[in-house]
Amino acid sequence: MSIYDKANKKAGPYKLLALDGGGIRGLITLAVLAEIEASLREALGRDESFVLADYFDYIAGTSTGAIIATALSLGMSVADIQKFYRETGEKMFAKAFILRRLRYRYEDENLSSELKNVFGEDTTFGSERLKTLLMLVMRNATTDSPWPLSNNPHAKYNDPKRPSSNLQLPLWQLVRASTAAPVFFPPEVIQLAGKEFIFVDGGVTPYNNPAFQLFLMATLEPYQLMWPSGENKMLLVSVGTGITPNVNPELKASSMHLAYNAETIPLALMLATQYEQDFLCRIFGKCLLGDALDREVGDLLETKGPMESKLFTYMRYNTELTREGLDKLGGLDDIRPEHVQSMDSVEHMAELERIGQAIAKKVKREHFISFLHSP
Repeated sequence: MSIYDKANKKAGPYKLLALDGGGIRGLITLAVLAEIEASLREALGRDESFVLADYFDYIAGTSTGAIIATALSLGMSVADIQKFYRETGEKMFAKAFILRRLRYRYEDENLSSELKNVFGEDTTFGSERLKTLLMLVMRNATTDSPWPLSNNPHAKYNDPKRPSSNLQLPLWQLVRASTAAPVFFPPEVIQLAGKEFIFVDGGVTPYNNPAFQLFLMATLEPYQLMWPSGENKMLLVSVGTGITPNVNPELKASSMHLAYNAETIPLALMLATQYEQDFLCRIFGKCLLGDALDREVGDLLETKGPMESKLFTYMRYNTELTREGLDKLGGLDDIRPEHVQSMDSVEHMAELERIGQAIAKKVKREHFISFLHSP
């Protein structure tokens, strides 16, 4: 089914998948997705030719989530994407030359090369190779604005009659832009309408967790899809890469100097926006699965909200990468939280996969099977 067929789908239910940013911690996401894919194959009696692009209609991703979302949309199996991460993870985090480390830690040549190899150097955002609608989140530093770009063929800036249609942009370069995490990688410069725009990681927008934004882009009139909503008409699945709160009970006010704030405030804002996207989804959606958000509101499973009926059914797969969070999953006593919290923890990839496999035990086949047919 082409993206035009997906966009013009006459009957629901509509199935949306949103993937957080988080660097090499995307291995956590992939372990969860592997279980979802395996559960669907077993339930449908399908072999390994069945992939998640055969189930989901619209997939969104930020940063490492953009890599995974694009690979899924192209019809890759989760196993193949896991293999890509295992084999190229260390190469993608190649340390920059010493003089460049004042600007960024890692070179981008290896990452760009791998993205070209996997997605195709000549593949465009409007390519018919994409089997689902795809949304990638990045930040346009030139215009100081978040850019959640979609290959929705009906979107205003995707009109092929426009000389600068977004669908003509190189797919690999948009993914590279979404992964250009400040401090970690250099920005990506993209030519658009004869002008150069500088892009950085979508994690420095409100959509490092793109779940609620994905719902809006699937349903609001300006985006020109206007898929019908309802808890039996739309499924929204959100998969995280682990939450990393900077808990510091020994913190003193005198320690909060300029350097401390410069280092911690961006991460604090990212954590807050991830939380808010998840919170909104649980309020406006019928939440079937998710850890407690905080001690006051709990997990909001089946909780009544400001509307009489829910707009979609929602699941959130994630965990805190703290001692308490790992202990709740069980069987991870040997994993030290500080080893798995960084976006560039390539030496601990096996541990990240184990965390994802522990989260994946929460996958319930019935949550997905009920959305195979029209309500």
